[in-house]
Amino acid sequence: MAKKKAPAPAGTPAIVALTSAQAEFTVHAYEHDPAHPSYGEEAAQAMGVSPDRVFKTLVADVDGVLTVAVVPVSGSLDLKALATAVAGKRASMADPALAERTTGYVLGGISPLGQRKRLRTVVDKSAQAHATICISAGRRGLEVELPPATLTTLTGATLAPIARH
Repeated sequence: MAKKKAPAPAGTPAIVALTSAQAEFTVHAYEHDPAHPSYGEEAAQAMGVSPDRVFKTLVADVDGVLTVAVVPVSGSLDLKALATAVAGKRASMADPALAERTTGYVLGGISPLGQRKRLRTVVDKSAQAHATICISAGRRGLEVELPPATLTTLTGATLAPIARH
């Protein structure tokens, strides 16, 4: 008699990664408006969550190495602080097409979890002030809420002050 394989987890690669890790998380879906000027602010408004608890995923180039930065949507990424956090000299935003190819996600839906190629990750230390934060689940209009410690553990992230508030 053949053994039955457990069904593969369903969803985006980020949700699959969380499910495979048996992490506790909540999925929040909302209707994405392509005309909205900010994906993160749209997510915060749609979920009724403070923008300080909704984090955006940005891909930067630090001394030629792609690096993921996770910062609150209420702030912006401090590139100099990001470079310092990974012992680099210079940081700039990565080419959008390269970020999409490398992560396997589209802009506005890049998740720090379940990326095609695991990149070094830095999460803004302000995440620790919250019991849970929301990050992209891997597509526009889909967020996951999880404890910051779960995010840092699953991504191997460093916590550092990389956001301007």
